[in-house]
Amino acid sequence: MDGRDWKKFLFPYEQTAEELKIKFKTLRAELKNREEYSPIEFVTGRVKKISSILEKAKKLNVSMDDLETGIEDIAGIRIMCQFVEDIETLRELIHQRKDMTVLYEKDYVANKKESGYRSFHIIIEYPVQTSLGMKKVLAEIQLRTLAMNFWATIEHSLNYKYKESMLPDEVRIRLSRAAEAAYVLDQEMSNIRGEIVEAQKLFEDHSSLVTVVLNCIQMLYFYHRVREAVQFQMRFNEIWEKEDTRALRALKEEIEEAIARAKKGGR
Repeated sequence: MDGRDWKKFLFPYEQTAEELKIKFKTLRAELKNREEYSPIEFVTGRVKKISSILEKAKKLNVSMDDLETGIEDIAGIRIMCQFVEDIETLRELIHQRKDMTVLYEKDYVANKKESGYRSFHIIIEYPVQTSLGMKKVLAEIQLRTLAMNFWATIEHSLNYKYKESMLPDEVRIRLSRAAEAAYVLDQEMSNIRGEIVEAQKLFEDHSSLVTVVLNCIQMLYFYHRVREAVQFQMRFNEIWEKEDTRALRALKEEIEEAIARAKKGGR
C-alpha cells in the first residue's frame, strides 16, 4: 500500500458528491416550482470509505496508481424515484445535461443481478473546480425506486455481516423472494400511477394555497388593516377545518382584492 495523503486524494470526490447532490435537489425544486411532476423523490450521496476503496481495488485487481480510473464509484449519489417509469425520465434528463458527461450505463432494472438487486447505474465524468484547477472525476449515479432502495439497503447490511460468499442459503432465498415482492410492488404502483400523482398534486395545491392565504393575511397586517386581517383569519380557520379547497381559493381572491385596495389607500 502506498503512503498517499488520503484526505487530499478524497477531497475532489467529496466536492463532487456534494455538488451533484445540490444540483439534483435543485432540479427537483425547479420542477416542483414549475408545477410539473418531478421524477426525483429525494437524493443522497456518499464517498467510499478508504477500507471499501482498498477492498474493491483488490477485488478488481486495480493498482494503487490506477484508483482514479479503475474505480468509478468512489464518489456516488443515489436518486430515489416513486415509479419505475421515473428512472427512464431521469436517465434522459441526465443525458441532456452539459455539466457532466455520461460514459456508460449498467441497467440492473431490466437485467437484475442474481441476488435480485435492481438499480440503474450511470457512470459519469464530472469536472470539479478545485484550488489547483479543474479536475475530471469519475462518479456513479444510481437511480432506484423506493422499493428497490429499501431492498438494496437490507441486502448491503446482510452482505456486510456475512460476506457474500458466506450468506446462508435460507437468507439468500428469503432475500430473493423479498426482491420479487419489491418488484411486484413497483409494478402495482405503476398501474395506479395516474391516481397517485393526481392525489399528490391535489395535496400540494392545497398546501400551497394555505401558504399563500396566510401570507396574504400577514400582508394586511403590514398595511395596518387589522380588522380585515382578523376577519379573514377567522374565515380561514373555518375553511381550513373543513378542508374546502374551493372555498379557500375564493378566500384567497378576496384577500388579494383587499390587499390591492390597501396598496391604493382605498377601502
